[in-house]
Amino acid sequence: MTKMQDIDAIVIGSGIGGLVTATQLAAKGAKVLVLERYLIPGGSAGYFERQGYRFDVGASMIFGLGQNGTTNLLTRALSSVNVSQEAIADPVQIHYHLPQGLDLKVDRIYEKFLQNLTAHFRHEEQGIRRFYDECQKVFKCLNSMDLLSLEEPRYLLRVFFQHPLACLGLAKYLPQNAGDVARRYIKDPQLLKFIDMECYCWSVVPSDMTPMINAGMVFSDRHYGGVNYPKGGVGQIAQKLVEGLEKAEGRIQYQARVTKILTEQGKAVGVQLANGKVYQAKRIVSNATRWDTFEQLLPATEMPHNEKKWQQNYQKSPSFLSLHIGVRESVLPAGTECHHILLEDWEKMTAAEGTVFVSIPTLLDPDLAPNGYHIIHAFTPHWIDDWQELSPSEYEAKKEEAAWRIIDRLEKIFPGLDAGLDYLEVGTPRTHRRFLGREDGTYGPIPRRKLWGLLNMPFNRTAISGLYCVGDSTFPGQGLNAVAFSGFACAHRIAVDLGL
Repeated sequence: MTKMQDIDAIVIGSGIGGLVTATQLAAKGAKVLVLERYLIPGGSAGYFERQGYRFDVGASMIFGLGQNGTTNLLTRALSSVNVSQEAIADPVQIHYHLPQGLDLKVDRIYEKFLQNLTAHFRHEEQGIRRFYDECQKVFKCLNSMDLLSLEEPRYLLRVFFQHPLACLGLAKYLPQNAGDVARRYIKDPQLLKFIDMECYCWSVVPSDMTPMINAGMVFSDRHYGGVNYPKGGVGQIAQKLVEGLEKAEGRIQYQARVTKILTEQGKAVGVQLANGKVYQAKRIVSNATRWDTFEQLLPATEMPHNEKKWQQNYQKSPSFLSLHIGVRESVLPAGTECHHILLEDWEKMTAAEGTVFVSIPTLLDPDLAPNGYHIIHAFTPHWIDDWQELSPSEYEAKKEEAAWRIIDRLEKIFPGLDAGLDYLEVGTPRTHRRFLGREDGTYGPIPRRKLWGLLNMPFNRTAISGLYCVGDSTFPGQGLNAVAFSGFACAHRIAVDLGL
């Protein structure tokens, strides 16, 4: 057994939220141990290699790697432990291929994006500008202050005195959802559907259920810090954070699957691994989902009341069916953008296989694929229930059928895709559950119904003394930059609690 006095904090899982927590604490002098069940760090921000291709596990659209302001949280997290990551600017965030011929590119330059959108909705020119300008107001409030723990009163007081107007502005938007704001200015049903998709493509819910603060961050930062792809693949972010962690004398242990959080007299004091080994620490941080934390790592029968209430407000988002594809470069027409979203029917936006997300990272970093080839990562929402109770042969057949349905749809924007295939690997919600250790392969919580913005999203401390949560099950939610925010906040709160 490794004793409590030897470790200040144990972090369960090396997703980006967990690694930011660990590196921030290590930079403050804390003794930190990260326990990762897999062979490499990163979780859904990891990578794998096949036949000369380096595939991103999850999405390739990365915020937070900009150089200015305070919302470039990935850049700041890396810098805190004296490492950096080269990034490649993407001139277009998304190329939308939507119903009713709505074909639109979201340009990095704000005014150009507004012009592109207004060209489709001339009669809503004023409403478009007023909505997106209001998103800019939210972002300017966020981007004027250091983003740390909202659970720490002295920090809140300091920030309020330094930036009173920004704080009051954020307080105003905290209970609001993006759809409520959009409907103040916009009436056109198709344009409102487009704003639903603008939210859905990162929050996995329509605008009525997407917090305005999150929308303001995403819809504005894409024009400020921009979307930037890490050279070498998304997995490099986690690799660099681990490098920085070890520089700061923190430790990470791989193939270390935590099966139990240990408590004494209601306080979290350690963890137990699958091999029976026990580690103790002053503070325990779970980068697992709240479902895994309070139903698997702790006795579900002793779940705190506020966690039960949280589960009444939030449910697991779907997982994904993922196609990792290698294709001849001739398949992609000149001028093809890196990120695409495909939807043929507005009514199917949130359904399984309704919306297809596409990333082609080799358009930004050709070194990820063999010479003359590109990577296409296509993924679409799927629920694990559709993949249960299948024989091995049934499972493989179902994967193949689903993959070809997606490829047939992608042929509309990439003619010749089928003929140009060089490599294809299909992942299901079962794959995500197995390799990421997330219940049902979920990518985080989504509201069960319309809530008051972010007011119901929990912070890092839990009802169990000494136990903290970090990642997409905590404020402010899903996305790499969002979980980095969660990591900064969690480390700040723990550092204050430890007197660092």
